[in-house]
Amino acid sequence: MTEQNTPDSPEIDPDASLRDRLVDEFMAEAAFDGWTRAALAASGRALDLPPGEADRLFPGGPLQALAYASERADRRTVEDMEKEGITALKIRDRIKGAVRLRLERHAGPREAARRALSTLSLPLNAGLALKLLYKTVDALWYAAGDTSTDFNFYTKRATLAGVYSSTLLYWLNDRSPGAEATWAFLDRRIDDVMKFEKLKGQLRSWTGPKRPGARPAARPAARR
Repeated sequence: MTEQNTPDSPEIDPDASLRDRLVDEFMAEAAFDGWTRAALAASGRALDLPPGEADRLFPGGPLQALAYASERADRRTVEDMEKEGITALKIRDRIKGAVRLRLERHAGPREAARRALSTLSLPLNAGLALKLLYKTVDALWYAAGDTSTDFNFYTKRATLAGVYSSTLLYWLNDRSPGAEATWAFLDRRIDDVMKFEKLKGQLRSWTGPKRPGARPAARPAARR
């Protein structure tokens, strides 16, 4: 899968730098006032933008700005994975590093992330919430080197969506120094996933097709 450029892609968007500044300011405002039109307008005023400029940059309003922030965080996480050599680690460590980078460096202020999650949990925003979650886990798997095209493509993303979502919720309420409790939680979740994947592999080997003419294994003799 290759990412296509869109009008909002920084490579071809002449307003990308200004959008970035506005989103950074918006996240700071959202930590107090939520992802609202009032907070977006206040962010524009804080940057001394002309009246209506915030609406021009994000005609879809706060939800478009929130989506922009999420997709930008995905791109930056992928870039950091490549810069720090995470893509060369074992697959378990790649996924752990990807989730940690996404939360630790690119989720924005914790309270802004909490309010974003609250906004996305509203029924009317369920479609956007699923779309952004999928884009995040797809970007992380792609950066981790996943090239599957069969059913594993979907199961891997569904599994990582569960790991990422539960770790995000834990992180939002974690007050341990350096969020160490969150990273320990992430370790446990990945351990659970690896055990499950190992079990699936065993089940496939037990239930896989038999060779032509192969005899079933003899049953152990009954104890007397």
